[in-house]
Amino acid sequence: MTIRTRKLLGTIGLLVLVVIWSLTGMAIAQTPLLASSRLAQAIFYVVAGLGWVLPAMPLISWMSRPDPQP
Repeated sequence: MTIRTRKLLGTIGLLVLVVIWSLTGMAIAQTPLLASSRLAQAIFYVVAGLGWVLPAMPLISWMSRPDPQP
């Protein structure tokens, strides 16, 4: 697979990841436990805001691999 194809598929994958991550985060943020505590909200938003980076790192690493030499 060429690097251009990997970058296209990786970009689509990242967009899907971010959309699903944000929708899931919004759904979890509406739970009564988080709605009642400012501290819990702050911790949740920090974790949710930075948490998508961990699943994205292997995808970005895969996207940036060089093409195999013939």
